[in-house]
Amino acid sequence: MRSVLSALAGPHCAAYVIAVLDPSQIAAQRRQPILNVPTVITVLAAVMLAIQGLRDMVDPDTGIEILALFAFIPARFDPSVLAEGILPGGAGADVWTFVTYAFLHGGWTHVGLNLLWMLAFGSPVARRFGTLRFLLFFVVTAAAGAGLHLVTHEGELVPMIGASAAVSGCMAAAIRFMFASEGHVVWQPDAMSASVRYPAPPLSIVMRDRRVIGFVGVWFLINIGFGLLTPAGVTDGSIAWEAHIGGFVVGLLLFPLFDPVRSGPDGAPYSRHPQG
Repeated sequence: MRSVLSALAGPHCAAYVIAVLDPSQIAAQRRQPILNVPTVITVLAAVMLAIQGLRDMVDPDTGIEILALFAFIPARFDPSVLAEGILPGGAGADVWTFVTYAFLHGGWTHVGLNLLWMLAFGSPVARRFGTLRFLLFFVVTAAAGAGLHLVTHEGELVPMIGASAAVSGCMAAAIRFMFASEGHVVWQPDAMSASVRYPAPPLSIVMRDRRVIGFVGVWFLINIGFGLLTPAGVTDGSIAWEAHIGGFVVGLLLFPLFDPVRSGPDGAPYSRHPQG
């Protein structure tokens, strides 16, 4: 699954990414916790890179076996296309491939783009949620992406791989709270650091913010446009844009179930887990 999130390079989004990733900004703001990559993001990145390195080392037959066992293949769930037992893993693979596909990528560029956007948008979400909540959120949004891909590609033999659905979920979660800290200029380097501590407004209010509407609108246009209009041969494989949308929508709607930040009795923000 080729990530198209890198195309989201509007001025606000670009400014935010630069503020988070620019080494000079990191050095200048070293003591701000949000600018230190959360451990869970580092571990996920290391696992994905290690898996890509391993796939590069094995022979082609073993590589195919890895895809058959861990990639998401819609035909696995359609006995009229594949007889039971042809793909390895059995009933277990019917479950784990809803998530394990997110750890496989089509090449170093593919994994690099996904990790870049997971670093940018997953880091503040992980900082806000904490490790366990973030991992569960990653699993749920990855599974949601696979679920929508299954509905829209029933019986398809082509395997789907890549973390883009979960990354899309992180992007959706981030816009739920990135504008929450009053008195901060949103795209300054300390803005997300403040936002992770503030209660997120209800979705009905968030979706009235013109910045959020613009972000969501451009995101959907780019994903659908790249998915439907990319000419054959421009990419190494098709773009599973439906999976991106599945992860994004579920991340947007289910954000409150994972969010530990609540308002205290006096209206001040507090969190059920310490911010580190």
